[in-house]
Amino acid sequence: MSFFQSQISLAPSFDGTSDRMSLSHCPSGEIHVIVGPMFAGKTTALLRRIKSEGKNGRNVAMIKSSKDTRYAVDSVVTHDGTKFPCWALPNLLSFRKKFGAEAYDELDVIGIDEAQFFDDLYDFCCEAAEHDGKTIIVAGLDGDYLRRSFGSVLDIIPLADTITKLTARCEICGKRAFFTLRKTDETRTELIGGSDVYMPVCRQHYVNGQAIVEAARNVLESRSKV
Repeated sequence: MSFFQSQISLAPSFDGTSDRMSLSHCPSGEIHVIVGPMFAGKTTALLRRIKSEGKNGRNVAMIKSSKDTRYAVDSVVTHDGTKFPCWALPNLLSFRKKFGAEAYDELDVIGIDEAQFFDDLYDFCCEAAEHDGKTIIVAGLDGDYLRRSFGSVLDIIPLADTITKLTARCEICGKRAFFTLRKTDETRTELIGGSDVYMPVCRQHYVNGQAIVEAARNVLESRSKV
């Protein structure tokens, strides 16, 4: 018997007893992550996967942040208007209680949209996939308008079975867009908006656009001091 096997054999069971724990009793969940800039089709890809799972007979549920009220309060909505009913919550760890323990136990797949707004994303994914055996499909921004880590989305990359990075179309030149450019001079990280506030851009036009936005911001600040 190897050292690893001996450690498994001696490990206590989840109820605190010293009975031998069988690996066959551990639930097997999955975590799939979809990331990319705004307007890359992340929500569309998420809904396509959720609907496919439902058609295959699996019980599904969708969650989004209650902060996102752009298109609907109780639905996940893509930029082109496709809707899917969801639970709008301030945090993920409250989902089981709100959904109902028995109903939660029957769930197979949980979709999470706009995942960057959930501070407890890592803990929820660990609990749901590794202890409850759920398949979790997460869609969210991997970076903010400054191309810095946004929320906890990047934290769950090491947990993921698959990672899909989508791209949009640069609104300026039509090339592949990897980044999100904020068109206003607002500097707070969380600023929920659509095409009135953000645009997908390629690397060249992100750098140029940031320079233009910064110059405009400096002009506005200098005028306010006069």
